[in-house]
Amino acid sequence: MPSWIDPTLYPDVDPPGELLSLADRVDFIARLCAAWDFGVLPYPATVKEIRKPSWRAAVDACRLLTSPAYHLLREWHGLPKLPYLGRELAYIRDDPNLNHI
Repeated sequence: MPSWIDPTLYPDVDPPGELLSLADRVDFIARLCAAWDFGVLPYPATVKEIRKPSWRAAVDACRLLTSPAYHLLREWHGLPKLPYLGRELAYIRDDPNLNHI
């Protein structure tokens, strides 16, 4: 198994040795974004891997419109913006320092 695949993302099944198919990559992105949205940061090697152009099709196919992490992945891959369907938290939206981030 490559070192960038976090085995903790697979509590329900054995972690895959490789992610070759589009379906396997979409599943990985869904698991990664779910963990990331709850504060479990990905390995630096994982971020480096999923930013590669070979992941663009999987990122586009995933469509996790409620995930902030997913929208970040879309931005990294230069994909068109999609509507964010998650909660917009007022304490973040109205933070005057947000413009400086």
